Amino acid sequence: MRRDKFSWTRIPINRRRFLAGAALGAATATLPRIAWSAGDGVVKGRSYADWGQSDPAFSTGVTDEEVHALIYTKLIQYTPGRSWGWQLDSAASIEQTDPTHITFALKPGIGWSNGYGELNAADVKYSFERVIDPDLAAPNKPDWGTLDRVDVTGERSGVIVFKEPFQPVWNITLPYISGNIVSKKAVEEAGGRLGPDAPTVSGPYKVKEHRLKERTTLVRNPDWSGPRTDFDEIQIFPIDDENTAQIAFEAGDIDFTRVSLSSLANLKASPPAGSTVAEYPSLYYVWVGMNLDNPALNDIRVRQAVQYAIDVPAIMEAAYFGAAKPSTGIIAPGLIGHREKELVPPEGNLAKARELLDAAGASGITLTLDVLNKATNVTAAQVIQATCAQADITIDINLRESGDFWSLGDESKGDGWKSMQLILNRFSMTPDPYYATAWFTCEQVGVWNWERFCNAEFDDLHKKALGEVDTAKRAAMYERMQDLMEESGAYRFITHEAAPVIYRDTIAPALRPDGLPLYRFFKKA
Repeated sequence: MRRDKFSWTRIPINRRRFLAGAALGAATATLPRIAWSAGDGVVKGRSYADWGQSDPAFSTGVTDEEVHALIYTKLIQYTPGRSWGWQLDSAASIEQTDPTHITFALKPGIGWSNGYGELNAADVKYSFERVIDPDLAAPNKPDWGTLDRVDVTGERSGVIVFKEPFQPVWNITLPYISGNIVSKKAVEEAGGRLGPDAPTVSGPYKVKEHRLKERTTLVRNPDWSGPRTDFDEIQIFPIDDENTAQIAFEAGDIDFTRVSLSSLANLKASPPAGSTVAEYPSLYYVWVGMNLDNPALNDIRVRQAVQYAIDVPAIMEAAYFGAAKPSTGIIAPGLIGHREKELVPPEGNLAKARELLDAAGASGITLTLDVLNKATNVTAAQVIQATCAQADITIDINLRESGDFWSLGDESKGDGWKSMQLILNRFSMTPDPYYATAWFTCEQVGVWNWERFCNAEFDDLHKKALGEVDTAKRAAMYERMQDLMEESGAYRFITHEAAPVIYRDTIAPALRPDGLPLYRFFKKA
């Protein structure tokens, strides 16, 4: 993968200068033109990437889940709306009888397509236990936390048993990726792992066609016995760039998409005819991390100087067009453990930064900042460079392409992590704080913990919070964990971004509270 190093010219913080570089016309990719079906039987949505395979145990994230949620069922699934909640799916009933046991009973008559019989408790047991099987080496194993086993108590009933209490099961595991149920018979016939095509489905749709990097077409599953959905067909187009997706929407090629923050003000003021623009908060978290094991950053005063030199509101204005807000940590508003206030003020303090550098004997230091080559990230990096320069910190920006960037802190990829200093990073999130803090434990050093932050109190709190049933106590634990991250000097929290979407007035989209689609529940307007 190509590595480009840029030493950007220092510039004053001027919003118009930054905005001038974000041109919609740069996105010129086109989509195949597909006629709207008679009777409004088709809905067309956009995903930011193509989905990869049909096995939920190896799902790479939400792009797979958008398809899996249509072709499989779960015990429970998210409820559309502005507040996080769940509803029954294949379960007729489900209950946490004590901190380590969850009993469930399945609805009768949920069939597997292509003659694979009825979905039963043995399928549930197999689906959940295979994710934690060390021989399978499923990357989504952490989603099941302390799962011990699933006991089958009847053809359609069972008990999910944990070794220790695991509260994220309700917010992450069961209603999301690892809660998808597969057919035991079908997976065993496939040799223990599904390939790109699902041999059988239990959800309301099945995949009719998957054109790699072009379009996935799903049609009704004739064996579906649940409530009838509004649309005969769902088409999902993988479009990486949000500006390109907006062009596709305005051309009539898609009916729903997230839009870029650079376009939001104009779209709100003058939306395309027959469309609605809606704003949703995002769960993503963006931060500047610092490699604790790099010699230039060994002194905490240098790291703290960087924290104080970064003006987060300036980043919001220039890179996020004023549509996002500064974050107080890695846990978004509305979730358990969200901090109301950060330790370092959002606007920073240049005098404090210079004072810390002087005390460390590091005035005039030069540091590198690794950045994924996307417009928002690059603009944010330029702002960071400009404000740090005012504190006598020179920032050289290393612009990285995707494959190069996502291997930077991974020890299994070589020794590149040793030269890494600052990094502008962005992780996705689910509606439980466990999913945020899991990547910053000691065992994640050299995996996803690229700051190489290792704190015994943090790890202890992370483990205890997984089983804490008292919400207030659990929230306090996560707040303290974010304090520890910031106190280390290795983190400067930036934003949770925002998730504006646009859709046609012919549909009533069903969205999660973070603006992501739940296609099964889309309705005709």
